[in-house]
Amino acid sequence: MNKTVRVPITRLRRQPDPLPLPRYMTAGAAGMDIYADLSAELSLGPLERSLVPTGFALALPDGYEAQIRPRSGLALHSGLTVLNSPGTIDADYRDEVKILVINLGRQPVRIRRGERIAQLVVAPVARVDWHEVEALAASGRGGGFGHTDR
Repeated sequence: MNKTVRVPITRLRRQPDPLPLPRYMTAGAAGMDIYADLSAELSLGPLERSLVPTGFALALPDGYEAQIRPRSGLALHSGLTVLNSPGTIDADYRDEVKILVINLGRQPVRIRRGERIAQLVVAPVARVDWHEVEALAASGRGGGFGHTDR
């Protein structure tokens, strides 16, 4: 069963042609597409990065975070991805959501106002209470970093 979380959101710039708020593009989508709120086209050369404004801020409820993730189609076709993926928006963050993108492709990438540049996933957060012990119980998993030994 899907749980709906009510999240206050505000547009930061009033414009005659407002961009859509983040939205699910299909009924089964886990992430909402986010739109670039640029005043002018942005061109990124190979390995260049930029902070792209979205034009909105949100107020997540306590116990939740928003994760910023790349859009797979952009990554595949142009090499544009989110640099600190997934980026985390904490529940107490109230400034504009901006997307740190990088062009990992071989050609320049142009980003225009209204383009879908990333995805936003809202997820619950578990708080940790560390319990320090002398040794950890074995898990049955062999090998080291990156190996499942299977």
